[in-house]
Amino acid sequence: MVQLRVKQVAKEKGVSMGKLSRQADLDYNTVKRLFDDPHYSPTIDTLYKVAKVLGVTVNDLIENEKDE
Repeated sequence: MVQLRVKQVAKEKGVSMGKLSRQADLDYNTVKRLFDDPHYSPTIDTLYKVAKVLGVTVNDLIENEKDE
């Protein structure tokens, strides 16, 4: 299963939800969900916008969870 790392990467870069929302031209509620729900499945376009603002690749925003 894939897990989002948007919250962690944004924190490392010093980018708040509000700033990310404005700079990526995304609805604040979408960004909030990206931060709060690591299992949310956003569109590739959304991940691309977020990655561009954070200066990372889309791959940096996701990680594989270990299966139990």
